[in-house]
Amino acid sequence: MHSSKPFVNQVLNLFNSKKLIIICSLFPILANATIADQDFIQCKVNLAERAETAGFSSYITQTVINNISPIEQVIALDKKQPEFTQTFEQYIKARVTAYHVRVGDEKLRKNKKLFDSLEKKYGIPRQYLVSFWGLETVFGKHKGKMSVLDALATLACDQRRSEFFTQELLNLFTLIETEQVSVEQLKGSWAGAMGHMQFMPSALLKYAVDGDNDGKVDVWNSEVDALTTAANYLSKIDWQTKERWGREVKLPENFAFDKVAFDQYYPLNYFQQLGVQKTNNQPLPIYDIQAELYLPSGHQGPAFLLYPNFNVIMTWNLSKSYALSVGILANKLVGAKDIEFFQKEQTKVKPYSVAEMRNLQSQLNSLAFETGEPDGIWGPKSRHAIRLFQLQNQLIADGYPNKEVFLTIKSVMSKIEPITPSTNQGS
Repeated sequence: MHSSKPFVNQVLNLFNSKKLIIICSLFPILANATIADQDFIQCKVNLAERAETAGFSSYITQTVINNISPIEQVIALDKKQPEFTQTFEQYIKARVTAYHVRVGDEKLRKNKKLFDSLEKKYGIPRQYLVSFWGLETVFGKHKGKMSVLDALATLACDQRRSEFFTQELLNLFTLIETEQVSVEQLKGSWAGAMGHMQFMPSALLKYAVDGDNDGKVDVWNSEVDALTTAANYLSKIDWQTKERWGREVKLPENFAFDKVAFDQYYPLNYFQQLGVQKTNNQPLPIYDIQAELYLPSGHQGPAFLLYPNFNVIMTWNLSKSYALSVGILANKLVGAKDIEFFQKEQTKVKPYSVAEMRNLQSQLNSLAFETGEPDGIWGPKSRHAIRLFQLQNQLIADGYPNKEVFLTIKSVMSKIEPITPSTNQGS
C-alpha cells in the first residue's frame, strides 16, 4: 500500500498556518470555508491519519477522503430523530400502516419460495424479514439518495457519536478497498445505511451473502441478496427461532412498580406472580424465558413484555420504538390484531420536547439522580433516574417523564435555596 504521510503532513502544516486559500484548493468543495468548515478539514486530516495507520492505500487516504464533504442536513436530522420527537403512539401509527400490511402480504406471497429457503437455512421467520424490509425502505421504495461517504464522515466529525461513525466509515473504506462496493453506488440514508434493508457498513462487511449466486453482493438492486443477507445477519446475532419478540400485556390495578426496575430482565413467572396477564385477561404462558417490562408511554399507555429476540432486533436499530414496530408489524403480517390498548383508548400522556427532557435531566442530576450528560433522550439512565425520583416522592414509579414528574421536580427545585457568593474575604 502507498503511504499518505507526506499528504497528511502537508495538510496539517497548511491548516496550522491557516492558509485557507491553499487549503481550499486541496478541498474544492469547501471553497467558501467557515469556522465549522475548518473543523471539518481538520477532522478529514485526522481521518486520513487514522486510515493510514489502519493500512489503507493512498486511494482511500487521499482520493476518497479528499472528496468527502459535510452535509449540514445530516446533523439536523440526527437531532430530530422521530424516536426523540414523537410519542410512541404517533411513531407506531405512522409506521405500522394498512399499506405496510397489504404490501407486506403481497411480498410474502410473491417470494414464498425464497422465504421457504431462508427459513430452512437460517431459521428466521419470514414475517420478520418482511417487517424489517417494510420499515426500513417501504419495500425498496425509499433506499436513500444521500452520499453514504459524506453522511458517515459528517457524523464521524460530530461529537455526539463520533467514534461509532468513525468505525463505520473505516468499515466502508474496507468495502471500497476490497472492491465489494464502488464509490459510485454508495447512496443511502442520512445515517449511512444502505440498500433494501439499510445495512450499516459493519453489517454488510460481516454478513453479506450473494443470495442470487451472480458472483457479487448487491443489496441495492437485488432483493434476494438483501433478504438473504438480512436472514444471515439475524441468525448470526443469535435470533432464537422458536421464540417470539415479546407481547403486549395487561398490568393489574395497583401494580407494584417498586418491584420492577426497567431495562432489566426477570423470569417470566416473576411477572405472573405480580399479576401481569395477557391482554385477553388470560394468564401468561408457563415458559422458561427471561422478560423485561417496557412502558413506552408510562403507566398511562400500553405495556409490553420483551423477550431476548427483542434485543436481537435492537442490535439492528437501538431504538425501542423501532424494535416494537418490527415486532408489531411482523405480528400483523401473520394475522394478529393491532395493539390492543390503542383499540380501546388513546395514551393519556402529554408529549415532552427534547428541551424539556434535557432540562429535566439537568435537574435530576443536580438532585443526585444521575442521568449522565443531558441530551434530551429518554434512555435507560433517564428511566432509572426518573424511577428513583418517583419512588422518593411517592409517585407511580413507571420511569416515564409525565406531567406529575415535571410538576413535582419544579416544586422540589423551588424549595432549594439558591447559593449566594460569600461576602467574607477570609484571612
